[in-house]
Amino acid sequence: MIHLEQVRDALLALLDLGGWVVGLILALSVLSLAVILWKLVQFRAAGVGRHGPLDAALAAWDAGQAARARALAEAAPHHLGPVLVLALGAGAAARERLHALAEIRLARLESGFRLLDAVAQIAPLLGLFGTVLGMIDAFRAMQAAGQDVDPSILAGGIWVALLTTAAGLAVAMPVSAVLSWLESRAAAERRLAEALIEGALAPGLAAAPGAQARAGGVPAHA
Repeated sequence: MIHLEQVRDALLALLDLGGWVVGLILALSVLSLAVILWKLVQFRAAGVGRHGPLDAALAAWDAGQAARARALAEAAPHHLGPVLVLALGAGAAARERLHALAEIRLARLESGFRLLDAVAQIAPLLGLFGTVLGMIDAFRAMQAAGQDVDPSILAGGIWVALLTTAAGLAVAMPVSAVLSWLESRAAAERRLAEALIEGALAPGLAAAPGAQARAGGVPAHA
């Protein structure tokens, strides 16, 4: 409880110094954290990064083990598993439809990315805007003081103004880093979808190294 009170007091002091600009930046940070946590839970539930079962299913399909391939694809704890089930034996005429179904599932993974990107771009701009407003106030106070300017007061106004820029960068940098990581994972899923669909439509040509061993078979063209 004591720690929570200390955090609350620190936030109130920060808001008092930085004004509404810092308050808006803090609100963006809370929103970004909520979106990031949601994406992490979503990625985990979708099986992002766990490609082994799908690789094994595709290898079994390449080895001519159709029943085993379908069973592995149906049991795979991955959001692209249903797409692979449909792709197995679907025929080349269904290629566009399969890619469209995969795109729908991939779009769900990428939802929220635009919001995080907007926060990463807006937060430092808000910080800079707050700094400009603070500098204006500081120089206005210096002008009003005339010959009786106190350099310490001017310095204090400047560092308070720069506080908003620091707050904006403190939010933008981690959000940008996390967004880059999420985008790289989504890009890997997109490449996987392409490999699964094309591999299912052209068996024997797209077996991944090591996947044959997991499937317990040999390539159909061996």
